[in-house]
Amino acid sequence: MGRHCLYNLNNTNHDPHALNTPMNAPIYVTPPPVVPLPDLPPQQPGVIPQLLRQLIGLQQQQVGLLKAQIANQDSSVRWRNFLARWSEEFPNIGAACKQAAPALERAYLTLLRELTDRVNSADADDLENEFALGEFLDRFGMRLGQLSNILGQVGPLADATPTPASPAPPSSEGS
Repeated sequence: MGRHCLYNLNNTNHDPHALNTPMNAPIYVTPPPVVPLPDLPPQQPGVIPQLLRQLIGLQQQQVGLLKAQIANQDSSVRWRNFLARWSEEFPNIGAACKQAAPALERAYLTLLRELTDRVNSADADDLENEFALGEFLDRFGMRLGQLSNILGQVGPLADATPTPASPAPPSSEGS
């Protein structure tokens, strides 16, 4: 007989040593043993408040470390330090970047709009043609990549430059 008869309960062979006998074994389920818990030592007065104070101290250290980590990951701090370091030689470069950024962003978005209009137009299938694809890349590829690179350089400097405070309105006191 084959292995397909191992679990066949209709097997008529009663030889206990034969491989084709059904597997009949009792299953015993016992409850888990009861393990007594050790007796707790008597509590000393002030231990719990002391442990809580230690926990608070550790949490305060963690908060300080997290704040330091966030400050290290803030790229605007690096750019502000960069601008401050070169402020004597290039005194208004941050303000100039802040002023130029909107025009660069507008040019970038205009180019993106032209690109998406061209791709979404009815003649977008022309991009399968090698000559048309080359023309498309010549027209948009370099300019879009270069504008993106320029924005990547000017944008962080513009963001790191503080907005100049508007002059306070003249007060009417003391007239």
